[in-house]
Amino acid sequence: MNDRNKLDKPNKLTFESIKQINEYGQEYWSSRELAKVLGYTDYRNFLSVIAKAKEACKNSGHKTSDHFVDIDEMVQLGSGAKREIDSQALSRYACYLIVQNADPEKEIVALGQTYFAVQTRKQELIETKKYQELKTEEEKRLFLRSEMKRHNKLLAFTAKEAGIIETIDYAIFQDHGYKGLYGGLNSKDIHKKKRLKKNEQILDHMGSTELAANLFRATQTEDKLRRENIKGKEKANQTHFEVGQKVRKTIQELGGEMPENLPTAESIKRIEKRAKKQIKENK
Repeated sequence: MNDRNKLDKPNKLTFESIKQINEYGQEYWSSRELAKVLGYTDYRNFLSVIAKAKEACKNSGHKTSDHFVDIDEMVQLGSGAKREIDSQALSRYACYLIVQNADPEKEIVALGQTYFAVQTRKQELIETKKYQELKTEEEKRLFLRSEMKRHNKLLAFTAKEAGIIETIDYAIFQDHGYKGLYGGLNSKDIHKKKRLKKNEQILDHMGSTELAANLFRATQTEDKLRRENIKGKEKANQTHFEVGQKVRKTIQELGGEMPENLPTAESIKRIEKRAKKQIKENK
């Protein structure tokens, strides 16, 4: 039975648990360990996936040597003896490219795609000069809320291209995304759980962690709709739900708090007013 046809069995190893730190404080993943988590019982089959990832890395303008490093690992044999085997130390970006080229029929591969995409997106935000300069929770919320508004516009446009035309259709489409990310809760359910007033918007009362999760949900849904040229209301709704669900699984993988359980934050509108007032006073 080959890797493609066999049923994936639950694995105690996770993407987070196999992450290692080298002597320079840099994170990396062992290609041997990653192959196990992704359900490749024969490492030789996994080598072809790594080869495709290296090609993608090269085509994207990155040096493969920065992301794929040959290493030797010691493994214990059944007799108790140890043997040295070839492996590779992979960067987060290398892992991202690998899961993009791995067997799409494996459920764990889909989870891996979301996990490493979330981690990569998170690192991009951290490395953004503008985001690095943000010191307080309020500053982070203002930045992420602004990003959310911008990407929601892109999502609305792409959803329209997919067949989400009427206002009611878009509301249903958005609810599918929320249901995936919030464990089955729609916007009304979230509104009630967060104890918001009728005229208060959910996004305006999210902390930076919750906003970041929703921002990723929106950006990845927009990208998937466009990349796979998805058409039709049902397919678009299902896509939004599945992306939200994968983001939720990744939060769980990282040991984070589920978004519906995060505290309700002060209205972003009040923070915006204070920020504008402070700017005027400093002039």
